[in-house]
Amino acid sequence: MELSSAPAIFSHSSSAQLLKPALGFRLSLPRHIRISTSPSTIPRFLRMASQSQHHESISCASPPGDNGFPAITSSPVESARIGEVKRVTKETNVSVKINLDGNGVADSSTGIPFLDHMLDQLASHGLFDVHVRATGDTHIDDHHTNEDVALAIGTALLKALGERKGINRFGDFTAPLDEALIHVSLDLSGRPYLGYNLEIPTQRVGTYDTQLVEHFFQSLVNTSGMTLHIRQLAGKNSHHIIEATFKAFARALRQATESDPRRGGTIPRFTIFFKRSLVTVVKDSACCSELMRRPDQFS
Repeated sequence: MELSSAPAIFSHSSSAQLLKPALGFRLSLPRHIRISTSPSTIPRFLRMASQSQHHESISCASPPGDNGFPAITSSPVESARIGEVKRVTKETNVSVKINLDGNGVADSSTGIPFLDHMLDQLASHGLFDVHVRATGDTHIDDHHTNEDVALAIGTALLKALGERKGINRFGDFTAPLDEALIHVSLDLSGRPYLGYNLEIPTQRVGTYDTQLVEHFFQSLVNTSGMTLHIRQLAGKNSHHIIEATFKAFARALRQATESDPRRGGTIPRFTIFFKRSLVTVVKDSACCSELMRRPDQFS
């Protein structure tokens, strides 16, 4: 046994000196072990992200870091997902602004009171901030204004979603309203399709033509690139059936646009194709009909 003065075995920046072993024995540690309080040895999940203002989450989809723990990545849903569109035609003048991460603020004036009421449901139950202003040839009927508002909302939704990083993509909700029961299922797939099965017993609710409900959702689907199925499970009152439809749609859309933390901010593979196909529609929803008539000019 070797007797000697033992040096300090811990590396520390403190000025305090550690006491040497009382009997002067030298303590030998294996050469590959080094005790240190360096921040680099602290697991990442224990570090404070005090410098970042964004919410952070651990993504299991991310490759492990150099210490074996999952890397910390930013929240997959970006902040301020806002889409804004202005659409002007011979019949209408429409402006729409939608914030997917809002608080349910409804501010709509379309000149069609019942449609305003339905857009209030979209905002309230989706927790979206929805701002719509529209003027149109409602002295003739509500057809053009109803259609162009829906086209603009679909385009604004498309803009707000951006690359759709880390979203759930799918949404499904069944909403009751008294005797009415409506099921809505949707996929933000980039493939426009509407499956519609409502049996509305009256031709009008107030002054609103109930045939325009299907036309509203078909127009929204066309510019947003959404697969949407609407099914009536029960219902006899026209107002209840339509309102339950908008409530179920809002709730399903909210599910689809919210973050799935396990996806780790990944971009759905359909997004690149969809952006190439409808890039002109993002700039101006009025080009949707042109894209259908002359697809070769938009390749």
